[in-house]
Amino acid sequence: MPVAPATLLENRVTDNQGQDLKQTPLDALHRKLGAKMVPFAGYDMPVQYDGILAEHQHTRAKAGLFDVSHMGQVILRGGDAAAALETLVPGDFQELPVGKMRYTMLTNEQGGIMDDLMGSRGSDHLFLVVNAGCKERDIAHIRERIGGRCEMEVLYDRALLALQGPAAAEVLARLAPPARHMLFMTAETLTIADVPCFVTRSGYTGEDGFEISVPEDKAEHLAGMLLHEPEVKAIGLGARDSLRLEAGLCLFGNDIDETTTPIEAGLIWTISKRRRQEGGFPGADVIQRQIAEGVERRLVGIRPEGRAPARAHTKITSTADDSIIGEVTSGGFGPSVEGPVAMGYVKTTFAKPGTPVNLSVRGKSLPAEVIKMPFVEHRYYKK
Repeated sequence: MPVAPATLLENRVTDNQGQDLKQTPLDALHRKLGAKMVPFAGYDMPVQYDGILAEHQHTRAKAGLFDVSHMGQVILRGGDAAAALETLVPGDFQELPVGKMRYTMLTNEQGGIMDDLMGSRGSDHLFLVVNAGCKERDIAHIRERIGGRCEMEVLYDRALLALQGPAAAEVLARLAPPARHMLFMTAETLTIADVPCFVTRSGYTGEDGFEISVPEDKAEHLAGMLLHEPEVKAIGLGARDSLRLEAGLCLFGNDIDETTTPIEAGLIWTISKRRRQEGGFPGADVIQRQIAEGVERRLVGIRPEGRAPARAHTKITSTADDSIIGEVTSGGFGPSVEGPVAMGYVKTTFAKPGTPVNLSVRGKSLPAEVIKMPFVEHRYYKK
């Protein structure tokens, strides 16, 4: 049964071979737990501990702990920070309430996505989390464009842990009772096992869960406390990738990049009515035109028939004349759905759920169907 991570191992782990790799504050713990370590985004990272399939299923059933300390953490301070950030992203941060968070992306002048990121609103600041592989470029970009309008602090001394799964809230509430009452896409400063942390109820698995920003010198202690709970196991990057794929969540560098726009990627929901009308961010004219006139291609979910997975760069063809209509951007075996799943861009005329397509896999044309994402139901806590 193929259970390799959908795209991660194929496209990312060799990025920095031959270069000096950085370690996260949990590096010693990963090795103590027997993790298989691989190069990823300039870091030595755990891809698996007990096997990707087992780790994936454990996260869906109980709670998994992920080390995502390779991500970039940035604070923007000052009364003009929200307005300044809006000159770089299509997200609405001026109207974001304190204690709430938002998913958005840095765009270029062509409307393409330079990176996707999460932003949380504090009483006097914004807290941003950017992707590991882009963080130095993102930091330089933000500082160059808006550094004169707000104070920018890069948190190099913080680790980031993600606790994900249906038992995550119960587990975290034992160590920090207020966590139980947080809602999806909210943020609070909590004391967890005597450690001051910045916590968001969020994650990238489709499950309920939390991301915890913790001082790096307390990270191993806190991770150990969480792993001591019976529901929690350490989970590697392999399962993180298969979990996010089943949840229909985009991976930067695969499903979104500087050649894809938020509209093509189905991310119009991230752009509020005010931002759609006012613009004021890079590529706004392109994105506004696409909202009004439509796009020629769209990101869709694809379910191949049979058991053979369709990996990234697999050509998608028409069942009528075998012409190329698109390409898979992420694909692999979905343990929760017990079959192959994929995401990719197709011409808009083929994007309707239920449309039959073919996939060119190892020289063979295999049948598949366009379906509505996500492949598994999201279980975020929104009550």
